[in-house]
Amino acid sequence: MADFKAIVNDVKTGKSYNVAVSGHHANSLDGKNIGEIVDGIFVGLPGYKLKITGGSDKTGTPMRADLPGKKRVKLLLSDGLGFHERYPGERKRVAARGSTISSETVQINMAVTEYGPKPIEELLAGDGEEKKE
Repeated sequence: MADFKAIVNDVKTGKSYNVAVSGHHANSLDGKNIGEIVDGIFVGLPGYKLKITGGSDKTGTPMRADLPGKKRVKLLLSDGLGFHERYPGERKRVAARGSTISSETVQINMAVTEYGPKPIEELLAGDGEEKKE
């Protein structure tokens, strides 16, 4: 069973929220690709639509949207995600992970595309904050 850490970015306010995803919700995200729109119920945001924008595995290797599959491969890069050149023309072999979420993925980055009826702060607030009266 896979467990993920989802980083949900609220594009209106610019805030990001760290949400733990486990159980059948995590299994539902397995096999999804970068760029897909998923239901917010997987991360505790019913009524919301989220776009998968990236992620990384347990070693911190970033996912690339232009690399199909789940594998971790070494690419010869001159610029882009995972490498930035120090001088013009520099190239380097860098590890990158494919665009498909797998059991080896630890972190998933998401952005809100459609908002639900309740605010995000209210849905993702801990139980201790809501019951203080």
